[in-house]
Amino acid sequence: MDKKLDDFRWKVAGKELVPLVIGGMGVNISTTELALEAARLGGVGHISDAMMPAVTDDVHGTHFVEEKAREHRGSRKGADKSGVRFQVAQVAEATRMYVRETMARKKGPGLVFLNCMEKLTMANPKETLQTRLKAALDAGIDGITLSAGLHLASFALMADHPRFRQALLGIIVSSARALKLFLKRAARVNRAPDYVVVEGPLAGGHLGFGLDWKKFDLKSIFEEVRQYLKKEGLSIPVIPAGGIFTGTDAVEYMEAGAGAVQVATRFTVTRESGLPEDVKQRYFEAEEEDIEVNMLSPTGYPMRMLKHCPAVSRRVRPACEAYGYLLDGTGRCSYLEAYYQAAQNGGADQLRQVQKVCLCTHMRRYQCWTCGHYTYRLKETTRRNPDGTYQILSAEHVFKDYRFSTGHEIALP
Repeated sequence: MDKKLDDFRWKVAGKELVPLVIGGMGVNISTTELALEAARLGGVGHISDAMMPAVTDDVHGTHFVEEKAREHRGSRKGADKSGVRFQVAQVAEATRMYVRETMARKKGPGLVFLNCMEKLTMANPKETLQTRLKAALDAGIDGITLSAGLHLASFALMADHPRFRQALLGIIVSSARALKLFLKRAARVNRAPDYVVVEGPLAGGHLGFGLDWKKFDLKSIFEEVRQYLKKEGLSIPVIPAGGIFTGTDAVEYMEAGAGAVQVATRFTVTRESGLPEDVKQRYFEAEEEDIEVNMLSPTGYPMRMLKHCPAVSRRVRPACEAYGYLLDGTGRCSYLEAYYQAAQNGGADQLRQVQKVCLCTHMRRYQCWTCGHYTYRLKETTRRNPDGTYQILSAEHVFKDYRFSTGHEIALP
């Protein structure tokens, strides 16, 4: 008899979980509702802290974006954003509010984690990162997954928090070398991660690879990390991610020694996902040739996205006063610089020459359609309605399909 993912369990924190983790997708694509469904069904769901003040404004009716924009309105028309800063007290308040409300609603045997991106430098990389980490712990998050960066200092930034050794803490890496660097620094505070997510080259959004990503494959990296940990005598669960599209894909990794698997693409188009309905339909409609890996992100990382999304062709004035999540400590961002350089060279009509996208604005408007490699397969997972649109599935349906399917079969609605 073919094995099912349900035949395995991830034993962690005194629990036996369904070994299925829904990855963290910003900006609020991984909604509270999506994460809570994963927890209710016995797995792990992530919320994302990407642009948390803006997300909290939408969800809870706060006014963090408006207040920040008003405070820094004097620098709106110029290229110098060195004076634009976040008030860390507001960042903490927004994070606590969102996380606390999520945790208060949690039901079922599973867990809710926070995905925390190091590349959200927020004009003050160290202090804003520390604030986000500690505020999530304050609010009772079950665990934190460190993503989009090496996070060499992240454990030290929260080492004095009362829940530092109680909450589950993990790191996303794309190589054994990156994990080695992280573990070396984590040893200084005598705290190993509780799990390691190994993200392969077929993952969505920002990638830990270069434009030569096709030279790599998840299975090889997964095994490389497992062997490295074994050599070091470390018993840390390894969770593969990126391109795990069916329950059978997941079982293959579990049989190879994975602690759990992390998935995301199939959940982007569920009812609980934060993507607007029309964008979900664009994901269903996508063909393989519509998906590209480019260098448009101001983070410097390659990014996988649908190449016809509005962010690619629509240039916008930088909104650093309201957002500014990718400003470095001196108020610089590669999109900001590219925008004003293009303006100087040819005026507003020549802004199409900007070689970056404004992630803050386009992510906030759901115009930057980052995606996993297998997004073009989403149409295989559902049926078409009489009007030609694709039927939207529930997160429960997709979760249970991963959990109980065999033979690479996909349960249609």
